Formats: sequence, structure tokens, C-alpha cells
Amino acid sequence: MDIIIRNARLADGSHDNQLVDIGIENGRITAIAPRLNAVAEVYDARGCLACPGLIETHIHLDKSRIIDRCVPQDHRALSPVVGVTPLKQSMSVEDVRTRAARTLEECVLHGTTRMRTQVEVDPGIGMRGFEGVQSLIADYKWAIDIEICVFPQEGLTNYPGTDELLIEGLKRGAKVIGGAPRYDTNGAAQVERIFELAREFDVDIDMHLDVGHTPDGMFIHQVRDLTEKYKRGGRVVVGHMAKLSLLPPDELAKLARRLADAGIAVTVLPATDLFLMGRDQDHSVRRGVANANVLMGHGVNCSLSSNNILNPATPYGDCSLIRMANLYANVVQLDRPAQLKDCFNMLTERSARVLNLRDYGFAPGNPADVVILNAQTPQQAIAEISRPIAAFKNGKQTVRWHSPELLRPSA
Repeated sequence: MDIIIRNARLADGSHDNQLVDIGIENGRITAIAPRLNAVAEVYDARGCLACPGLIETHIHLDKSRIIDRCVPQDHRALSPVVGVTPLKQSMSVEDVRTRAARTLEECVLHGTTRMRTQVEVDPGIGMRGFEGVQSLIADYKWAIDIEICVFPQEGLTNYPGTDELLIEGLKRGAKVIGGAPRYDTNGAAQVERIFELAREFDVDIDMHLDVGHTPDGMFIHQVRDLTEKYKRGGRVVVGHMAKLSLLPPDELAKLARRLADAGIAVTVLPATDLFLMGRDQDHSVRRGVANANVLMGHGVNCSLSSNNILNPATPYGDCSLIRMANLYANVVQLDRPAQLKDCFNMLTERSARVLNLRDYGFAPGNPADVVILNAQTPQQAIAEISRPIAAFKNGKQTVRWHSPELLRPSA
């Protein structure tokens, strides 16, 4: 063995929650057992929680860290698209790369080892955003695996030239295609076209869907019908879904069961939806965050993710998925241990299923991606916003945090 992580407490609760050692060789897990007997480099987890890395299922690296460039907007009429569009012409490949790298590094420092990033393509930005983000994939392979989802933020049917750029992105290696029908003059036609391209290039779908003040005009029904028609179950994800928070419980349950039957996953983006929703109200403001725990109770797979960092849609963020899960738990008012465990799972094993990862988890033969969190249980990690102590990618340590220390006065 090359390295042994000793005295770890596995987040999945296996091994009866006892401390175990994780043996690693050639970048892969070779054994998990108490007190492995082998000569190797040792990292002592000292009883802390170990998970196979956190997963960012929906983030926008290309337009992160631009809040200082954006013109302030009226509170009620705030539109992230209006804030970003005027800046696109000035976004060079190097500018995108520099900003995205800063955000990417913060994600790594907070325990993320895998990521799906959304990247806008349209005539305003061309392929510069795509090229800036794509240039980071190989450079940061030592710390994180990144896949790109290309999508049309400002419309597709109403924005000539965008379709060709989506195809170009898919030809250049994007593994996923997305959409944002809300911003299209013909949203239904956009959804149809995204499914056509997904079938043509055999890629997964990850769409921005159903944000608004009322539950009217939801695109999720069309997405569900097309998923079933073209047998894309397990390969379709819908992000945001803030309108689900406006449905009565019986309607939500009925729709959730249909999504589960169709094999459509949901990614909840609490920071962005909480920031954007309810701006038409001056009291009793709606929260606008979909309750993923209710959806999971009806069989829908869900993840939690950051979405935006320091831009008009979310003008703050430290790239901590643990903090995002804590925010979500506060907003939907969770307090039961099982519910908090579900929150942790939506950053780990459930996120792996959203991204269709086949090699995720603590099993012999899988990549030795390990994050050590300063907690003893997943519930504690979410409740206390525990930070990572260390991270390993393919068996190599990539992150080290130094614990804070109280400097007590001497006697």
C-alpha cells in the first residue's frame, strides 16, 4: 500500500460506525478494515468523519466573481441576466479562467472533489467562457474532476447563432446540455430542441427550470413527457424548481411521484432561490426553496448545490457545500437526525447518482477520493457547518486545514 488513512469514521455508517483504516495503492482504494496491517505512509484521521468527497452538481464557474462589475438594480426588478449580459463582451478567455480558477480552488479547499459546471454559450460570449473553463479541467485534475454542461442562458429560439454554439460545445467535449426556457420567447420549443440535441449527441440533460412568483406555466410537465417519450430516465436533471415551494402538499406529492417514475432528478439551489424569490412582496415574503426532503420521500433523487458565487444571482458565497446544506436545512426547517443525514447525502452519494458516477464511494477499486471533516457524524457536520481537515484525490493529499487554537493566558 502507498498510504493508509487510519482511524476514520465512515460517513455512510458502515462498519457499525467503528473506526476503520482506508488502504490506498496506485490511487485506488484497496482495503477498508479496522487496523490494517501494512507498511505505508500514514494519515491519522483521529476519529473524524470521512466521506468520498463532496460533489458540486450545479455551479457557474464562468460567471463567478463579477459582482463588483455589475450595475446595481432595482430591488423588485432585479434580473441576473440583465446584470451579466452587458459584461460578456469584455470577458476574455483569460478573464474567465482567472475568476473560475479562484472559485474552483475555494471549492477544493471546502472538500469538493467532483463537479458539474454550467457554461453559457451565445453570440455575446461566444466560446470564450467555454474555453476558459475547459482549460482548467486538465490543470486541476490533481484535485477535482470537472464536467461541463453547455446551455443557452439568454434564450435559444430567439437568439440566432446560439444553437450552433451549443453544437460546437458538444463537439468540443461537453458531456451535458442544459436549458433555461424561462428566458426564451418560445420556451417549449427550446425544451424540445435541447432533448433533440441530447439524443443526437447522446449526452445527459441538466436544465434550469421553473422559477417564478406563481406555480403557473411550469415546464416540468413537458420535460417529464419528453423524458418518458424518449426513454431518458436517469439522464435528466432539473435545477432550481422554486415553483415547487408554491404547490399545496397534495399537488407536490402527485408531481413528485411522476418525477420519480420518469427518472428525473432535482437539484435544489437554496442560496440563489432564497435571494431571488419573493421580490414582488414587501411582507410575508415567500422563501422559494423547494423541499428536497419531501421530494425524496416520494422517490425523487435530489442534490444540493451552490449555483452562483459572487454574481448578481447570488452576491456572496465561500464555496462550502456544507454551509449550503446548513442554509437549506434552516430554510425548510429541518431538525431530525434522519433529515440532516439526508442533507449530507445530497452532497455525496445522491449527488453521485445525479451525475451518474459509477466509481464513487468507499469500495475497493474505486478512486481514492477522501475528505476528512471535523465531525463525528454527517448530522453534526451539517448542523455545525464542519469544515474539512484534509482532502485526498486519487490517494494524494490535496488539502490541509490547520485547526484553530485557543491561546489561554498562562497561570
